[in-house]
Amino acid sequence: MNFDQLLATVGGFGRYQKLLYVWICLPQIFLAFHMMASVFTGATPPHRCRGPGTEDASLTFGNLSIALLPGRADSCAAVSGKNRSARSTCETGWVYSHEIFQSTTVTEWDLYVFGAMADRYGRRFAMLLSLALQTVFGVAAAFAPNFPVYVTLRFIIGMTISGVIINAFVLGTEWTCTQRRMLAGIFTDYFFGFGYMLLAGVAYLIRDWRKLQLAISAPGFLFIFYIWVLPHSARWLLVNNRNEEAIDLLRKAAMVNGRTLPPTVQVEQYESPQGRSQYTAVDLLRTPQMRKRALILFYIWFVNVLVYYGLSLGVSDLGADLYLTQFMFGLVEIPARSLVLVLLPCSRRIPLSVFLAVGGSACLLTLTVSADSAHILTALAMVGKFGITASFAIIYIYSAELFPTVLRQTGIGVSSMFARMGGVLAPLINLLGRHTPFVPMVIFGSTPLLAAVLALALPETANKPLPDSIHDTERSALKYDGQIPVRTSQLQSNAEGQELQSLADEST
Repeated sequence: MNFDQLLATVGGFGRYQKLLYVWICLPQIFLAFHMMASVFTGATPPHRCRGPGTEDASLTFGNLSIALLPGRADSCAAVSGKNRSARSTCETGWVYSHEIFQSTTVTEWDLYVFGAMADRYGRRFAMLLSLALQTVFGVAAAFAPNFPVYVTLRFIIGMTISGVIINAFVLGTEWTCTQRRMLAGIFTDYFFGFGYMLLAGVAYLIRDWRKLQLAISAPGFLFIFYIWVLPHSARWLLVNNRNEEAIDLLRKAAMVNGRTLPPTVQVEQYESPQGRSQYTAVDLLRTPQMRKRALILFYIWFVNVLVYYGLSLGVSDLGADLYLTQFMFGLVEIPARSLVLVLLPCSRRIPLSVFLAVGGSACLLTLTVSADSAHILTALAMVGKFGITASFAIIYIYSAELFPTVLRQTGIGVSSMFARMGGVLAPLINLLGRHTPFVPMVIFGSTPLLAAVLALALPETANKPLPDSIHDTERSALKYDGQIPVRTSQLQSNAEGQELQSLADEST
């Protein structure tokens, strides 16, 4: 039997899988907390230059805003609302209003790894390690003595977020039958959206950034019980020739699902090409079809995160209430993912392209609206967020179906690395908007439109078995092109490298 046949025997979406989904969904709430916390912990409240002998409570902010002067970190310029060009140096630093925030990092300080690890050591190990590091460094960030230390800790937290997201998703996907595997991405996304909305309420109640950081991090210690309840991926165990462990795990799943696995089971063996026992990111680019898929997916991941965080982190620039807008941006994720759930059984490729086009078009339409129309701008931004959220939900599922098992976690890990590049650039692009207001939306609008076109070049994967090897990927691609019969999950020999080369020659 191949793994899909084994999974059908033990139950492709029974009680075992539903319990697994509970374990992979719960951490998503805290992922949303950590990912979007900087909207509040790093926010800049109304502020002005500190005057001699002036107390915070006696300040009136009115139309006075602040601009950072080059050269000194403690220098600022008072800019009048009536005369934007009149600047005067302020050497005594800033004073902030406490009407919105009690404190933020700004007021106090003025201001791929897990994918490869999971393919080598298993999805369970990488996810448990990510959760542990996220909790420890999240709590440590609440006590950071200065801004460089805080940034370093947040950097590590960001790495662990990717480790939790991709491993939870892949673990759910590899335990679920073909007809239901899309649920692994959608269900976890629902919980992420819930965390997104919940963060607005938590931040509204806790206005001090240190207390907020502690409140969103400390509950992570409760996940220590995952050591006993989170299973390995049986598919990963089989691909890595740990057959006895995989069969024992499948028997446990069968028992929980009320099924029976035959006493004697013969499982297809997998040998790495040319005697290699491990795959690397380089293997994503070795063969023609794998290379084509990988490069397109890398760009789409980059665009999704660029625009998703560009819009999410730019909520304070829309002119509406920050807490309400944050809640609405979280709320819009629920219908976006519900629509994805309806459309995905029919197709992956077409909905992905359409939602990318919707997200990009909405961003470009904001350029036609006056800056004074805060509600219209917010509405268009929410439409853009709707489209990008939906495409984001699809790309996780689509990537897991396009990358073979031997490279699935590595492929999603490298994709996530490109995605994080988008995440790094998003706030920088938002900063450009303070000098040239139209630039961010031009970028956030045009890049998804290109991604929408590229998505159409990918093969359809709806209701098709997951590829286990690069060999499966190449031959299934040729089948998609109508050239040769597809052969999935076959016994591979040490001569597979030469066969893949011949397949590459055929495809060109």
